[in-house]
Amino acid sequence: MSWIISIVLSLCLLGAGCSQEQKTESPTSAPTPPSTPTYGDAFVDSSIGDASNLIPILVTDSASGDITGLVYNGLVKYDKDINIVGDLADCWEIESADKHLVYGDCDKYQAKVEEEKTSTAPVEAENTDAFSLTFHLRQGVKFHDGVECTAEDVMFTYQSLIDPKVPTPYRGNYVMVKKAEVLDKYTFRVTYDKPFAPALISWGMGILPKHLLQGKDITKSPLTRHPIGTGPYKFVQWRTGDKIVLESNHDYFEGRPYIDRYIYRIIPDRATMFLELRAGGIDSMGLEPLQYLKQTDTPEFKAQYNKYRYLSFGYTYLGYNLLNKRFADKRVRQAISYAIDKQELIDGVLMGLGKIANGPYKPGTWYHNPKAEGYAYDPKLARQLLAEAGWSDSNADGILDKRGQPFQFTIITNQGNDLRKKTAEIIQHRLRDVGIRVKIRIIEWAAFLKEFVDKKKFDAVILGWSGSIDPDVYNVWHSSKTGPKEYNFISYKNPEVDELLEKGRHTFDQEERKKYYFRFQEILAEEQPYTFLYIPEALPTVSSRIQGIEPAPLGITYNFTEWYVPQSLQRY
Repeated sequence: MSWIISIVLSLCLLGAGCSQEQKTESPTSAPTPPSTPTYGDAFVDSSIGDASNLIPILVTDSASGDITGLVYNGLVKYDKDINIVGDLADCWEIESADKHLVYGDCDKYQAKVEEEKTSTAPVEAENTDAFSLTFHLRQGVKFHDGVECTAEDVMFTYQSLIDPKVPTPYRGNYVMVKKAEVLDKYTFRVTYDKPFAPALISWGMGILPKHLLQGKDITKSPLTRHPIGTGPYKFVQWRTGDKIVLESNHDYFEGRPYIDRYIYRIIPDRATMFLELRAGGIDSMGLEPLQYLKQTDTPEFKAQYNKYRYLSFGYTYLGYNLLNKRFADKRVRQAISYAIDKQELIDGVLMGLGKIANGPYKPGTWYHNPKAEGYAYDPKLARQLLAEAGWSDSNADGILDKRGQPFQFTIITNQGNDLRKKTAEIIQHRLRDVGIRVKIRIIEWAAFLKEFVDKKKFDAVILGWSGSIDPDVYNVWHSSKTGPKEYNFISYKNPEVDELLEKGRHTFDQEERKKYYFRFQEILAEEQPYTFLYIPEALPTVSSRIQGIEPAPLGITYNFTEWYVPQSLQRY
């Protein structure tokens, strides 16, 4: 499901992060772009799942994040090289007891900054760990209804995030704030009483319009289906299960986007989506490995589309409902991991376009622990562990049992993702070899989330997470995040993991953080609350009439507002 987790969700990107090993296949007869980009046309995107909610702080799925990412802005964001830069914030200051750092062009605010220092203490003098972030907002930025965005809107967004009545999965990042202040119309300050590593990028969360939401139940607001933000695109229409339509914001503070309309088509079946792509009904989709390697390797396709390939930051996993007594014994989870041939999944499902996943972090990142490796395929050891856990084939029917109950469970996954279906089928076959009977159930996306995942009504689930640029995965693994619509829906609880995650987010020292996250990965490797399966290569393709795409470490969609279609190639 590629749920967008932690702060990555609030980055408001259209696609996954990208590594330096990105490859591009250019069209065989690419048109020569004009010297000056032109306005007009539409970009037709595609998704197997519909959005569920279009208020950023309530978003828990990638489809909703795709839309809110174009409609809203945060105070900061990542640039193409994964550096934090200003968004709604023109510049910001980081101040502690012994340091004062300024980022961006704060010269124009300098007189006011000096005045603030004489009137209010940004940190507590007696607390050397305390620090503050002071954001200076761009002036004149307006919401799509014409009302100016100010520090009061930032404060309202913060207050909504910490409100226990608001069902947001991101609260944990904001309750770390000890004090929040509106210093003036365009200046917002937050003070923390101890180090918090994700503090700055947490303010990439989309800022809400106070004048439309104050005093109301956010979950029942019309903005859940008709969002009003400050972003490059304005909401036009949402036909459930069909499409969402946005139009360019001509008054956008970074400049009018060149492409006039963004159309997000919901196509639940990927085979149908591919047919639409080949027929020109959509401009972009993420290809499956067979489509990338075989079905698009023709001169005709290459003349119409560019293909991109890079190892994603995300991973696919088999997650266990730890409230199910069948999975309470870690030896059972370890046995299942040993019984699955991950290389078989890479070869058979991904056709070699991916790598084995052994934990939640992408290999090559500073926080990835190469020694916390996964489980090599070993069915003999799997059967041994199951026997130690009390499972045996007492009636010689080929299925293990315990106290008269056969070892069987159901794996659920979402409709429209054939790779996950194939993954489930291969796992089903391998587990049958060690005496476990597995059933597979494919469920329509909206029902899958609402009726099964959110309500913990599953035995095991095959899903995917998009990984974060920062290693903080508190929202997925901390025991406090097991509530309704929160990300620890498998109900994993481990006091040492809780402590490590808390320590990891409360220090700025990278070597110290590394130590905590290395140990965290060792515990996951031992306990196997997930069987980490594979890291797929992202395989997006985009119509060759779209110009301005510049692949970078962050991906290809970070500069979507700069994409354009030459006048002679405009279709809509």
